[in-house]
Amino acid sequence: MDTRSAASAGTRGRNVVVVGTQWGDEGKGKVVDWLTDHAAGVVRFQGGHNAGHTLVINGKKTALQIIPSGIMREGVPCFIGNGVVVDPTHLLSEIERLEAAGLDVRSRLFISESCPLILPFHVAVDKAREALRENSGAGKIGTTGKGIGPAYEDKVARRALRVQDLKHPERFAKKLRDLLELHNFALTGYLKSDALEFQPIFDHAMKLAEQLKPMMADVGVLIDKANREGGSILFEGAQGTLLDVDHGTYPYVTSSNCVAGNAAAGSGVGPGMLNYILGITKAYTTRVGSGPFPTELDWDTPGTVGHHLSTVGQERGTVTGRARRCGWIDAAALKRSILINGISGLCLTKLDVLDGLSEIRMCTGYELHGEKVDILPLDADEIVNCVPVYETFPGWTETTFGVTSWDALPLNARRYLERVQEFIGAPIDMVSTGPDRDHTILLRHPYKG
Repeated sequence: MDTRSAASAGTRGRNVVVVGTQWGDEGKGKVVDWLTDHAAGVVRFQGGHNAGHTLVINGKKTALQIIPSGIMREGVPCFIGNGVVVDPTHLLSEIERLEAAGLDVRSRLFISESCPLILPFHVAVDKAREALRENSGAGKIGTTGKGIGPAYEDKVARRALRVQDLKHPERFAKKLRDLLELHNFALTGYLKSDALEFQPIFDHAMKLAEQLKPMMADVGVLIDKANREGGSILFEGAQGTLLDVDHGTYPYVTSSNCVAGNAAAGSGVGPGMLNYILGITKAYTTRVGSGPFPTELDWDTPGTVGHHLSTVGQERGTVTGRARRCGWIDAAALKRSILINGISGLCLTKLDVLDGLSEIRMCTGYELHGEKVDILPLDADEIVNCVPVYETFPGWTETTFGVTSWDALPLNARRYLERVQEFIGAPIDMVSTGPDRDHTILLRHPYKG
């Protein structure tokens, strides 16, 4: 055995993966920001600017879409891994917005050269497909219309333009012509939309390339180097497990793998670097867009519990502004997420939204075709037929907002959380009691436990 390698391996830092365990919007951004204080680098490993993280720091809100939430901590390097699809126009716009707020971004943001690019024809195809589905009566998938899916399709079909191609204008031009011809054929022939022109797309891309070149990097090598030198890495997931293209409520899912296992493949490192998996879940459940949702409540009618969750929780999508559908916590769905991700511990967020409710419910399974099921089925068409089975708990009148210690929580809130972790078989290691980074109860530290 190489003794130098063994010595190096012995100095490695401890790494944490943060993933959503529901249908996204669980509050991952705040948790990543909180954990970044212990990280030598933060990595986004999947998705694109269809994901949104809203951070509240000292009362000020900041919305991020593709740049890792760690950017809010001064001096921390941030990485966009190869599993992310990048719209260069949006990325630079987001950088400029953060710089206008006084943040240093370009000197500490590193973009994998292997990231597939999202280009204007991807957006056009995405929007035209959704319009066609709606007009045909097939029903919209509920995409954000930002070209994410079509860009991933090009990646899998081995025809994508990637960030590295921006460094080679002639190569970029040839690939662009071929790809544009293919997508224009679909746009004009099948989708009944307008074709796009080559030159404006090429000229704009080459203009942006000059700004992006200094940030291009071999991300996997940089992450591994930082870790070998004792630095702890934080892998930041987007969306949620139940939106995963393989394991979610297909086809009402996103176009990438949102699960913890993809943190390695989407960053360019080995799975042995993933030491602790932190699953983020709300104290209730929300979903944006179409698809089955067993515990959904009436969230649009004033005076209902669902409306309470929607209004008190301010449940609107960070990226789209769409109202989020709201319902009780689905612990049977959480069991599926814990299985898929290998969750080490949970952070339960938005507990304070339940304040004032007379009773709290938790779904512990479903009635499906006359049988009891205690874990979310794999077939979305079957999930539609699931009738949730609930356990009911007394609520609490005291406020949990901003509480920072377990003992300070109302007794009924503690009993509720204890039952959740008992049922799902995973510990709750953190509880978020408000949007600010300091509104956090720590029971076991992911970097120290």
